[in-house]
Amino acid sequence: MTSPATSRLRPAWAGRNYTLLTAAAVVTNLGSNGALIAAAFAVLETGGDGGDVGLVAAARTLPLVLFLLIGGAIADRIPRHHVMVAANTLNCLSQGAFAVLVLAGEPQLWQMMLLSALGGTGQAFFNPAAEGMLLASVTSEQAGRAFALFRFASQGATLSGAALGGVMVAVVGPGWVLAVDAAAFAIAGAMRSFLDVSHIPPREPGGGLLADLRDGWREFTGRTWLWAIVVQFSLVNAVIVAADSVYGPQVARDHLGGAGPWGLALALYGAGMAAGALLMTRWKPRRLLLVGILCVFPFALPSAALAVPVPVVLLCVTMFVSGLSIEVFGVSWMTALHQEIPEEKLSRVSAYDWFGSVSVVPLATALAGPAESAFGRSAALWGCAALVVLATAAVLCVRDLRSLTRRSKPVAQGSPDGETGRKPAPEDGSGDGSGKGPDGGSADTEGPVGRLG
Repeated sequence: MTSPATSRLRPAWAGRNYTLLTAAAVVTNLGSNGALIAAAFAVLETGGDGGDVGLVAAARTLPLVLFLLIGGAIADRIPRHHVMVAANTLNCLSQGAFAVLVLAGEPQLWQMMLLSALGGTGQAFFNPAAEGMLLASVTSEQAGRAFALFRFASQGATLSGAALGGVMVAVVGPGWVLAVDAAAFAIAGAMRSFLDVSHIPPREPGGGLLADLRDGWREFTGRTWLWAIVVQFSLVNAVIVAADSVYGPQVARDHLGGAGPWGLALALYGAGMAAGALLMTRWKPRRLLLVGILCVFPFALPSAALAVPVPVVLLCVTMFVSGLSIEVFGVSWMTALHQEIPEEKLSRVSAYDWFGSVSVVPLATALAGPAESAFGRSAALWGCAALVVLATAAVLCVRDLRSLTRRSKPVAQGSPDGETGRKPAPEDGSGDGSGKGPDGGSADTEGPVGRLG
């Protein structure tokens, strides 16, 4: 039971699950954003180069791609919070071992790749379960505001985590930052173990894992706006992750003064996302996806700034602007998924969403070093910026994306403690403000949610 004091500290619509999910996300973001910086500088401090940084990043992303679909199907078959806690445990153990290796001496490249791969495996099972759990934790009427506040809290933690991480790497070294991240996963996993799934209807017996995957695939491909944006972000995420994880630390080391300024730039990106989330608590654009996709264009600015490279102040400005703009897209995207996808299929659709969005990332991070050697770092970064612009311009050609609208009168089902209460869109596409069938789209991820790191 929720205490009266706790109830006064949160909105009436924010139930237990939403509150726990938000608090746990804050904890993990505080640790993980510092760890992203620490991992890159751990590789560089052992004598590694940009290619080695890319290999470690690719090692984390490859199992993420391999296991995402399985993770999504499992999360729609068993209680999602069990999957989330198990994934947090694996992340805690892998980051703890990474910290011990760094603190004990010079870790080998293969060791860092192996531990990063274990972390990516945990993330593959966590992401679809977490997204499904969050989308099912609020009513349709409050979905946009709830997602914006969730992301505001998360990005506030991103801001603090990146700033503290950069300072801690410079002062105490990357090993201790990785240890803090391991502790954050342990705390967040404990919090998520208290999530309540009693209000979610029992799953109907299915035809097995493969049948669930096929059902999710039909749901995913039946909406043009959905798969078109995922294809777009398969390219956008790939080049942005390569720029952030491989080129960014090197530019910071060679031109900006090291880990501290790079951590500040990432912190300003987090501040921009927090500002964008705050904006979206008030702004409810009717054409969700059109507005969201237009806001992806500024995402090319940081790569261009690193290509010059511009002074730290200007880099921070571009990071802030890109963070703000991508958050407009992120909130719109989550609102669309909540509005259009049936609750019992959320994790499977989320898994296909994540799979498409990160599928090219391992290749991009692995090729980032060779591309730098072949074309030069500046040319590679300009190429990243150009690809973001081209992919975003191309997806605007999809009619269903441009015409998709927010429903003016969302219908909520009653549920305990203000949880779920979402009503799936009718399968024929009818309903408030829609007018489109399942082939294309009626409304606007954190699926493709931008900088995945």
